[in-house]
Amino acid sequence: MKVILKIRRYNPETDSEPNDQTFEVEAEPTDRLLDLLMAIKSEQDSTLGFRKSCAHGVCGSDAMRINGKDRLACKTLVRDVAEADGATVTIAPLRHFPVLRDLIVDQTDFFSKYRAISPFLINPEPPPEKERRQSPEERKTFDDPTNCILCLACFSACPVLDVNARFIGPAVIAQAFRFNEDSRDKGFTERLPVLAEPDGVPACKNYFECTRCCPRGIKITKRINQTRKRISDYKEGNEGY
Repeated sequence: MKVILKIRRYNPETDSEPNDQTFEVEAEPTDRLLDLLMAIKSEQDSTLGFRKSCAHGVCGSDAMRINGKDRLACKTLVRDVAEADGATVTIAPLRHFPVLRDLIVDQTDFFSKYRAISPFLINPEPPPEKERRQSPEERKTFDDPTNCILCLACFSACPVLDVNARFIGPAVIAQAFRFNEDSRDKGFTERLPVLAEPDGVPACKNYFECTRCCPRGIKITKRINQTRKRISDYKEGNEGY
């Protein structure tokens, strides 16, 4: 079948503003959008810029907006977005990021926010002789955020960031939840100032767009609300915080 890809292009060295360019490609319904982008780059326009790595939905590199929704190009099949021969599929970079070139965005601000919540195990206690034991039930408590691949689709989909660029974002809070709920971790109070500030958890308005677009099925909004409750419980038990 024939598919028309309408791709948002931008080269800061030559363009004053983004523009749309169309490419016609032959595809099978079971082809991935990433396959089509790679075909365009190798056969039609080698200057097309986009990120990719594993191509199996594990690395999160190729997140972009496909037909107005935040998706992974490697997990989106032609039949998912093109219903008939000659259909047009629009492709644009993730929102809420400066565009470096075409579909490649600058993730510097996100990773600055990510580092601020110390996304690693914090435990100042002397380590045991062998290991810090954890039951299957304790592990299950924070299971789904461990699947986060930092694709940033949720960051792009979040309506809060439309009006508040300072919001730390869904993925950051979900990662904080992953460590805060780890029975081996003692870093909640260290992460608390960032999570409890106005641009942290309180800024979330429960739009659920992050949960809807997550390619890993993480219940991000639920994890944000669980973090919200933990912050509230901590404040109630610690007067003067």
